[in-house]
Amino acid sequence: MARRGSYAKGVARREEILESALDVIGRKGYQNASLKEIAEVVGVTPAALLHYFGSKEELFTEVLRKRDEHDGLDPSGLSDAEARTGFIEVIRHNTEVPGLVALFSRLSVDAADPDHPAHEYFLDRSARLRESIADSFGAEERRSALDPDTLARVIQAASDGLQLQWMIDPSVDMPGIMSALIDALHPPAPPTAD
Repeated sequence: MARRGSYAKGVARREEILESALDVIGRKGYQNASLKEIAEVVGVTPAALLHYFGSKEELFTEVLRKRDEHDGLDPSGLSDAEARTGFIEVIRHNTEVPGLVALFSRLSVDAADPDHPAHEYFLDRSARLRESIADSFGAEERRSALDPDTLARVIQAASDGLQLQWMIDPSVDMPGIMSALIDALHPPAPPTAD
């Protein structure tokens, strides 16, 4: 029994570390968030952080997974309009957490190396995002010149590119530009006559 209690405490501590890291990185930025600072917020040593995650890269990969859980938009059962709104809201929320956007962008470049701890995370996340977009925008009457999979790739590429532009120039209106692009690529359904 003690083993189960110990396991539960370990899981709870791991979650506490992830939530704290998410907060610190969101507020202070990826480059200004040290393992020492994250450890201090949780009340552990930097070595204890690595006990739970193995490496700084693994910790940061899990921070992105946790961010995805918080942002989690499950498009199943959503209408085209609801899926659009949810996607744009996630982009709008990203403007409030520049440190997490920087972490995502930095790690995505590093994860191009198949041996990087975040490589599989980015492959899986990209596939799920594209599937979600294709399902959401392909479920209703086809109004785009692009097939749903191509549309999903274009939307994902534009979203990732806009994040980089926004990090360099915070005046870039990511949600506004993405909304306009989605409307151009996949026009909203015309209102139905009652």
